[in-house]
Amino acid sequence: AHIYFFFSGLIGRSWAMVFAAAGFKVKLYDIVQQQITGALENIRKQMKELEESGFLKGALSAEQQLALISGCTDLKEAVEGATLIQECTPENLDLKKKIFGQLDLIVDDNVILSSSTSCLLPTKLFTGLKHVKQCIVSHPVNPPYFVPLVEIVPHPETAPSTIERTYALMKKIGQSPVKLNKEIEGFVLNRLQYAVISEAWRLVGEGVVSPTDLDLVMSDGLGMRYAFIGPLETMHLNAEGISNYCERYREGMKLVLNTFGPVPEYSGEVEQKVNQALSEKIPVVPKHLDSRREWRDECLARLAKLKIQMKSD
Repeated sequence: AHIYFFFSGLIGRSWAMVFAAAGFKVKLYDIVQQQITGALENIRKQMKELEESGFLKGALSAEQQLALISGCTDLKEAVEGATLIQECTPENLDLKKKIFGQLDLIVDDNVILSSSTSCLLPTKLFTGLKHVKQCIVSHPVNPPYFVPLVEIVPHPETAPSTIERTYALMKKIGQSPVKLNKEIEGFVLNRLQYAVISEAWRLVGEGVVSPTDLDLVMSDGLGMRYAFIGPLETMHLNAEGISNYCERYREGMKLVLNTFGPVPEYSGEVEQKVNQALSEKIPVVPKHLDSRREWRDECLARLAKLKIQMKSD
């Protein structure tokens, strides 16, 4: 069995669970033993709850999966025998560069050095490293245990074999990897997400719709389709193919798009309006936020199970 290495924060814990579910050995690394202890306890709690509810991934029992996960505070020991090192530190460029600089000095020529960053470009993270050919971004969607997409983003000097090995590993553990041919700010998922958020913000700010109804447009409208098919296939199916869709709707789309306003500031009156609406729905206190996150994760788990079933059918 291969050994994988992570950091012990929220994303690292979820990644560890994904790999353990596929039967791989995992080492969680952190500089503070208490962080590792807390992470292992949290993983045990989550896995037991998932097993009881029938949503535990993989063929192994929770105890069998937990036996595959260990912790370590020694960096050299943590990377020993690793075939993939998945960095999951906070979204701080200097911190991540420091970590990869340390790893660059001690890893061999075979290990994949991968980052979970959601927005930092590979050229900013990996340029100048001796092992740059082994470096890649593998950006998950939070939480990766329930949402399988992984964006694989290479550095210009990343070896093709690194891209293919990373892609194959993600497929093997049951994720849905996509390859970006080149780096771009925000990658693909966040560029799409930010486009939706921007127009949502403008529509609320201009008084077109309330924050609550805006979210309903997505959850009970667009989101229903997008849970199974993307925007391009939606176009294809909503007409007699893409060319017919463009023939029918291109002028209308351009007319609407030309009315879009500038990038919002995400502050001021609109921020207060959105905050008030969401805080009334979900009070900003740990008890309510955690409860809603648990509900969200259960919905995602049920949806993931349904999608797997539908694909097999």
